[in-house]
This record gives sequence, C-alpha cells and structure tokens, in this order.
Amino acid sequence: MPRETVMAGCSAAANGAKLARVEVISSYPIRPYTGIMMELSRMVADGELDAEFVHGEGEHAQVSIAQGASASGARAYTGSSGVGVAYAMEVYSPISGGRYPVQMTIADRAYDPPGDFGSEHTDVMSCCDQGWILGWAETPQEILDNTIMYYKIGENPNVMLPQWAVQDGYFVSHIPGKVSIPDQKAVDEYLPPYNCPHALNPKNPQNHGPQIYPDQGPAIDLQRAQAFLNVPKVIEKAVADYNKQFGRSYAPFIEEYKTDGADYVFFLMGGHCRTARFAVDHLRKQGAKVGMVKLRFVRPWPTERIVEVLSKFKAVGVIESSTSYGGAMKGGKLQHEVRASLYDSPKQPAVTSFMAGLGGEVITLAEFYNMAKILDTAAKKGKVDQYVYWVGFDNGI
Repeated sequence: MPRETVMAGCSAAANGAKLARVEVISSYPIRPYTGIMMELSRMVADGELDAEFVHGEGEHAQVSIAQGASASGARAYTGSSGVGVAYAMEVYSPISGGRYPVQMTIADRAYDPPGDFGSEHTDVMSCCDQGWILGWAETPQEILDNTIMYYKIGENPNVMLPQWAVQDGYFVSHIPGKVSIPDQKAVDEYLPPYNCPHALNPKNPQNHGPQIYPDQGPAIDLQRAQAFLNVPKVIEKAVADYNKQFGRSYAPFIEEYKTDGADYVFFLMGGHCRTARFAVDHLRKQGAKVGMVKLRFVRPWPTERIVEVLSKFKAVGVIESSTSYGGAMKGGKLQHEVRASLYDSPKQPAVTSFMAGLGGEVITLAEFYNMAKILDTAAKKGKVDQYVYWVGFDNGI
C-alpha cells in the first residue's frame, strides 16, 4: 500500500531513486542538492537500498562515473546544482551520444554571481541542447514521480536518452510537502529492470565513445534528433500508465489551471507555479480573466501542444527564471521557444516575458498581481508595450 508522509524535495528524489532500484549512485556535494545524496548514502549504508555508492572527486568525474556505470548495464543516478552542473558540461554530450539513459537530478540554483541557491533556472537551461530529456517538478510529490517516470521514458528502446529531473533549489528541495510513496511492487510492475542493448561485455569487446572522423559526426547527431522525435509518444504512454498505476492525474506536457474563460495566462514551470496558483485564485475572485499554464517538459519541447493551448488566449506572460543575454527578445530562453512555436499559428496571442526569480528570489503575490495588470492591458490592446519586464525594477513592475 502507498505510504503517506511529509518530506522535502531532496528526500522525495532520494525515495524515487530507491523505488526505481538504481544500481550505481555517484555523488559530489553542492547545495542545495546535497540532501539527496545524504539520504541515498544512508539508505545504502543501512541496507535499505542495494546499490553501489561512489563519491567522485568533482562533478566532471561524478558524471563520468554514471556514464561508465550505464554503459556497463547498470541503472545509474547522479546529480548536481549550479556551478556543479557547469563543471560537468563536457560529459553531457558523450552520454547522450552514447545513448546511455543516465538520470541526473538537479536542484537548480544561480550561477556566480550571486551563486545563491534558489529558483534560478540558468544552470540547467544553459545545458538544454545537449541531447537530454529535461523537465521541472513543482512539488516534492512530482519530483518523486518524475524520477520513476523519467527512467521509464529514457530507457525505452526507441529512446535510450539521459534525463535531467529538475526541482527548484530551496523552494522545492528544502520545503516539505505531502508525498504519497508508492508500493515497491507496483513500481516494479511499472518500471522493469534496465536493459542496455549495447552494454559493455567482456565476451564481446567493443569501443564506446572513441574519437571519430568528422564525417561520422552528422550520423550520430541525426540519430539523437530522430530519437527525440520518438520521445513525445513515449512520454504520453509513460505518463498515462503511471497515472493509471498510481492514481495520479499528470498531463504529459502542459497543465492548465483555471484557464476556462481566461483572456490571459501566466506561463511558467517549477516551484513558482505554487504561488501562481494562489495569485490566480485571488485574481479570479476579483473578476480578472486570468489562468496559469504550467510547462512539464522543456526537452522535448511540446510545440504542437503549446500552439493548441496558448493560441486560445489574448495574452501570455512567460515568466522566466533563466537568462539569455543578448537573445532575440532580450530576456530569457522560454519566450524564444514560445514565440517560435506560435509563429505559424493563425491565432497568435500577445506575448511578453517577465524576468523573475533570478538569483533565487521569491516571486511574490504582489508581483504576480502587477504582471496580471500588464497582461490585462495587453489582452485589451491586442499587443504588448514591451517584450521583457525585469520584475522589481522601474521598467513596468
């Protein structure tokens, strides 16, 4: 039977990894993700989890350990945060290029400066084109469930890709919430043992990841691109099966909150969705025609679903917690993706972005209310006055 409890995101991720029966865990501490590895090391030491726990000398080595373990046929799990995510950058492409479905949990935080641990997404978004499946969790419950679902998706024979299961530092990693821990037998029915068809085998020696000739590179890139074309259907089935098995109600890609009759919506991902829900509730009581749209996967980007959902509204406020200095819209990455998705849509809402949550800052209810005023004006005018607002400064909020 499922067990109901209260725990923060770090503990929830560790319990998800335990339920997934990970076989090799590689760690290196950096806040705010460290608590995940503390809990997993305790589980291994106490005999609760039959896994090899390896402590690396740095993030580059740590992720390399996970790569080697996955290539050897073991279900591998690792993680990091902030500058640690950047330090391991060299290893991400070899893992996806080798088609090793490693899972890396990240409790995101700001790069230096200021290096604070909080909800900034720049660390992970800086890596989003390395060939990894990527998505954010809003709650401890969602990060536990995502941990299990992501292995199911990444280890699918038609996918075989690594995954970043992300939660916001502090706002999810350290704040407790209600969590239903599934029964191990039910998880085993949902998630079979890892089977790597190209695992290293001493009886069949082969090289993995050697340097290659330039003309061999495009074929590898094409394989990864084709694998990502397979991922959406795999996600849809994995999420549907998980919902049925465990009584959840996750949407595969896009979750709508009180969007019926809405003229404008907040579009965002991660822990700040919790605050956005309260803001929407309050604004609705005041008569505002506002809703929220939550993004569950950044990679693969759900273009068709984005068009289907966002084209219903008159204005969209993309709430950005990552930077893209000098980019097309002078704000963050999400607005680039949203506007590109809507480019060919016959119904295009007015789209602006709000830079918020940077440096790990809280996005307050008052700030959501001010964003709503700007979106209300854009919905009535049919256009935005500017493409990016820096929340808390003198350019509109």
